[in-house]
Amino acid sequence: MPLVLVPLIGAEPVVPIIAISSIFTNFSRFIAFLRYADRRRASIVMLGACVTTALGAYGYTRLTGAGAAIVIGAMLMLSVPLRRLAKRRDVRIGDGGLALGSVGYGVVVGGTSGSGVILLSLLMAAGLEGAAVIATDAVISLATGIIKISVFGMTGVVTAQVLAFALLIGALAMPGAFLAKALVERMPVHVHTAILDVVVIAGGVMMIGAALR
Repeated sequence: MPLVLVPLIGAEPVVPIIAISSIFTNFSRFIAFLRYADRRRASIVMLGACVTTALGAYGYTRLTGAGAAIVIGAMLMLSVPLRRLAKRRDVRIGDGGLALGSVGYGVVVGGTSGSGVILLSLLMAAGLEGAAVIATDAVISLATGIIKISVFGMTGVVTAQVLAFALLIGALAMPGAFLAKALVERMPVHVHTAILDVVVIAGGVMMIGAALR
Protein backbone atom coordinates (compact mmCIF):
# COMPACT_ATOMS: atom_id res chain seq x y z
CA MET A 1 0.00 0.00 0.00
CA PRO A 2 2.76 2.58 0.66
CA LEU A 3 3.96 2.07 -2.92
CA VAL A 4 0.52 2.98 -4.26
CA LEU A 5 -0.40 5.76 -1.84
CA VAL A 6 2.81 7.82 -1.67
CA PRO A 7 2.71 8.92 -5.36
CA LEU A 8 -0.97 9.84 -4.95
CA ILE A 9 -1.06 11.79 -1.70
CA GLY A 10 2.51 12.05 -0.37
CA ALA A 11 4.20 10.20 2.49
CA GLU A 12 2.84 12.03 5.54
CA PRO A 13 -0.72 10.60 5.59
CA VAL A 14 0.29 7.07 4.55
CA VAL A 15 0.74 5.51 8.01
CA PRO A 16 -2.54 6.95 9.38
CA ILE A 17 -4.42 5.75 6.28
CA ILE A 18 -3.02 2.25 6.52
CA ALA A 19 -3.62 2.15 10.29
CA ILE A 20 -7.32 2.87 9.79
CA SER A 21 -7.81 0.63 6.75
CA SER A 22 -5.96 -2.20 8.48
CA ILE A 23 -8.75 -2.41 11.05
CA PHE A 24 -10.98 -3.72 8.26
CA THR A 25 -8.38 -6.00 6.66
CA ASN A 26 -7.12 -7.43 9.95
CA PHE A 27 -10.64 -8.07 11.15
CA SER A 28 -11.43 -10.00 7.96
CA ARG A 29 -8.16 -11.95 8.35
CA PHE A 30 -9.08 -12.73 11.93
CA ILE A 31 -12.52 -14.03 10.89
CA ALA A 32 -11.08 -16.09 8.03
CA PHE A 33 -8.40 -17.73 10.23
CA LEU A 34 -10.22 -17.49 13.58
CA ARG A 35 -9.68 -21.04 14.82
CA TYR A 36 -5.90 -20.85 14.34
CA ALA A 37 -5.21 -17.83 16.62
CA ASP A 38 -2.86 -18.31 19.59
CA ARG A 39 -4.44 -16.15 22.29
CA ARG A 40 -1.64 -16.56 24.83
CA ARG A 41 1.10 -15.33 22.52
CA ALA A 42 -1.15 -12.59 21.17
CA SER A 43 -1.67 -11.33 24.73
CA ILE A 44 2.09 -11.33 25.41
CA VAL A 45 2.82 -9.23 22.33
CA MET A 46 -0.03 -6.78 22.92
CA LEU A 47 1.05 -6.14 26.52
CA GLY A 48 4.68 -5.65 25.48
CA ALA A 49 3.91 -3.37 22.53
CA CYS A 50 1.00 -1.23 23.71
CA VAL A 51 2.96 1.70 25.21
CA THR A 52 5.78 1.75 22.66
CA THR A 53 3.27 1.65 19.79
CA ALA A 54 1.75 4.88 21.06
CA LEU A 55 5.22 6.44 21.39
CA GLY A 56 6.16 5.39 17.86
CA ALA A 57 2.91 6.79 16.45
CA TYR A 58 3.49 10.12 18.19
CA GLY A 59 7.04 10.27 16.86
CA TYR A 60 5.71 9.77 13.33
CA THR A 61 3.43 12.80 13.65
CA ARG A 62 6.54 14.97 14.19
CA LEU A 63 8.17 13.99 10.88
CA THR A 64 8.19 16.07 7.68
CA GLY A 65 6.96 14.59 4.40
CA ALA A 66 10.50 13.69 3.29
CA GLY A 67 11.30 12.28 6.71
CA ALA A 68 8.22 10.09 6.65
CA ALA A 69 9.12 8.77 3.18
CA ILE A 70 12.66 7.92 4.28
CA VAL A 71 11.43 6.13 7.43
CA ILE A 72 8.85 4.07 5.52
CA GLY A 73 11.24 3.27 2.66
CA ALA A 74 14.06 2.25 5.00
CA MET A 75 11.73 0.00 6.98
CA LEU A 76 10.55 -1.72 3.82
CA MET A 77 14.12 -2.34 2.65
CA LEU A 78 15.33 -3.58 6.04
CA SER A 79 12.42 -5.95 6.48
CA VAL A 80 13.71 -8.36 3.83
CA PRO A 81 17.24 -9.00 5.18
CA LEU A 82 15.93 -9.03 8.78
CA ARG A 83 13.43 -11.75 7.97
CA ARG A 84 15.99 -13.78 5.99
CA LEU A 85 18.59 -13.46 8.75
CA ALA A 86 16.15 -14.70 11.38
CA LYS A 87 15.18 -17.63 9.18
CA ARG A 88 18.78 -18.56 8.33
CA ARG A 89 19.81 -18.59 11.98
CA ASP A 90 16.68 -20.54 12.90
CA VAL A 91 16.02 -18.13 15.76
CA ARG A 92 13.78 -19.50 18.53
CA ILE A 93 12.51 -17.52 21.52
CA GLY A 94 10.38 -18.20 24.61
CA ASP A 95 7.68 -16.05 26.17
CA GLY A 96 10.26 -13.72 27.75
CA GLY A 97 12.03 -13.14 24.46
CA LEU A 98 8.70 -12.61 22.70
CA ALA A 99 7.72 -9.97 25.26
CA LEU A 100 11.07 -8.20 24.97
CA GLY A 101 10.97 -8.23 21.18
CA SER A 102 7.43 -6.87 21.30
CA VAL A 103 8.62 -3.72 23.08
CA GLY A 104 10.93 -2.86 20.18
CA TYR A 105 8.33 -3.94 17.64
CA GLY A 106 5.86 -1.48 19.15
CA VAL A 107 8.13 1.49 18.43
CA VAL A 108 8.58 0.43 14.82
CA VAL A 109 4.96 -0.47 14.07
CA GLY A 110 3.73 2.74 15.67
CA GLY A 111 5.73 4.98 13.36
CA THR A 112 6.09 3.04 10.11
CA SER A 113 4.25 1.03 7.54
CA GLY A 114 5.54 -2.30 6.28
CA SER A 115 6.85 -3.40 9.67
CA GLY A 116 4.53 -6.41 9.89
CA VAL A 117 7.38 -8.67 8.82
CA ILE A 118 9.00 -8.07 12.23
CA LEU A 119 5.91 -9.37 13.99
CA LEU A 120 5.76 -12.37 11.67
CA SER A 121 9.40 -13.15 12.43
CA LEU A 122 8.78 -12.87 16.19
CA LEU A 123 5.78 -15.19 16.06
CA MET A 124 7.59 -17.77 13.96
CA ALA A 125 10.60 -17.62 16.28
CA ALA A 126 8.18 -18.25 19.17
CA GLY A 127 7.08 -21.49 17.50
CA LEU A 128 3.99 -20.54 15.47
CA GLU A 129 3.60 -21.76 11.90
CA GLY A 130 1.34 -21.33 8.88
CA ALA A 131 -2.22 -20.19 9.51
CA ALA A 132 -1.52 -19.72 13.24
CA VAL A 133 0.95 -16.97 12.36
CA ILE A 134 -1.57 -15.21 10.11
CA ALA A 135 -4.40 -15.42 12.65
CA THR A 136 -2.30 -14.32 15.64
CA ASP A 137 -0.77 -11.50 13.62
CA ALA A 138 -4.28 -10.30 12.76
CA VAL A 139 -5.32 -10.17 16.43
CA ILE A 140 -2.21 -8.22 17.44
CA SER A 141 -2.42 -5.89 14.45
CA LEU A 142 -6.02 -5.02 15.35
CA ALA A 143 -4.87 -3.91 18.81
CA THR A 144 -1.86 -1.90 17.62
CA GLY A 145 -3.99 -0.34 14.88
CA ILE A 146 -6.50 0.96 17.42
CA ILE A 147 -3.68 2.45 19.50
CA LYS A 148 -2.17 4.17 16.45
CA ILE A 149 -5.52 5.57 15.34
CA SER A 150 -6.12 6.98 18.82
CA VAL A 151 -2.76 8.78 18.80
CA PHE A 152 -3.23 10.07 15.25
CA GLY A 153 -6.72 11.29 16.13
CA MET A 154 -5.54 13.19 19.19
CA THR A 155 -2.72 14.86 17.25
CA GLY A 156 -4.96 15.97 14.38
CA VAL A 157 -3.39 13.75 11.72
CA VAL A 158 -6.68 12.08 10.77
CA THR A 159 -8.13 14.53 8.23
CA ALA A 160 -11.19 14.04 6.02
CA GLN A 161 -8.93 12.94 3.14
CA VAL A 162 -7.14 10.40 5.33
CA LEU A 163 -10.42 8.98 6.59
CA ALA A 164 -11.95 8.77 3.11
CA PHE A 165 -8.94 6.92 1.64
CA ALA A 166 -8.75 4.59 4.64
CA LEU A 167 -12.44 3.64 4.58
CA LEU A 168 -12.36 3.03 0.82
CA ILE A 169 -9.24 0.85 1.00
CA GLY A 170 -10.49 -1.06 4.03
CA ALA A 171 -13.91 -1.81 2.54
CA LEU A 172 -12.49 -2.96 -0.81
CA ALA A 173 -9.75 -5.06 0.76
CA MET A 174 -11.88 -7.06 3.21
CA PRO A 175 -12.83 -9.86 0.75
CA GLY A 176 -9.13 -10.29 -0.05
CA ALA A 177 -8.51 -12.16 3.21
CA PHE A 178 -10.70 -15.02 2.07
CA LEU A 179 -9.01 -15.12 -1.34
CA ALA A 180 -5.66 -15.05 0.47
CA LYS A 181 -6.70 -18.07 2.51
CA ALA A 182 -7.24 -20.04 -0.70
CA LEU A 183 -3.91 -18.85 -2.16
CA VAL A 184 -1.99 -19.70 1.02
CA GLU A 185 -3.14 -23.28 0.66
CA ARG A 186 -1.98 -23.55 -2.97
CA MET A 187 0.98 -21.27 -3.74
CA PRO A 188 4.49 -22.56 -2.96
CA VAL A 189 5.89 -20.55 -0.05
CA HIS A 190 9.23 -19.80 -1.74
CA VAL A 191 7.50 -18.31 -4.82
CA HIS A 192 5.25 -16.07 -2.74
CA THR A 193 8.18 -14.95 -0.59
CA ALA A 194 10.41 -14.14 -3.56
CA ILE A 195 7.73 -11.98 -5.23
CA LEU A 196 7.14 -10.00 -2.05
CA ASP A 197 10.86 -9.50 -1.40
CA VAL A 198 11.43 -7.99 -4.85
CA VAL A 199 8.43 -5.65 -4.59
CA VAL A 200 9.31 -4.52 -1.06
CA ILE A 201 12.96 -3.71 -1.80
CA ALA A 202 12.17 -1.93 -5.09
CA GLY A 203 9.48 0.13 -3.40
CA GLY A 204 11.76 1.14 -0.56
CA VAL A 205 14.46 2.30 -2.97
CA MET A 206 11.93 4.34 -4.98
CA MET A 207 10.50 6.03 -1.89
CA ILE A 208 13.89 7.01 -0.45
CA GLY A 209 15.06 8.24 -3.86
CA ALA A 210 11.98 10.44 -4.20
CA ALA A 211 12.44 11.84 -0.70
CA LEU A 212 16.10 12.73 -1.29
CA ARG A 213 15.21 14.50 -4.53
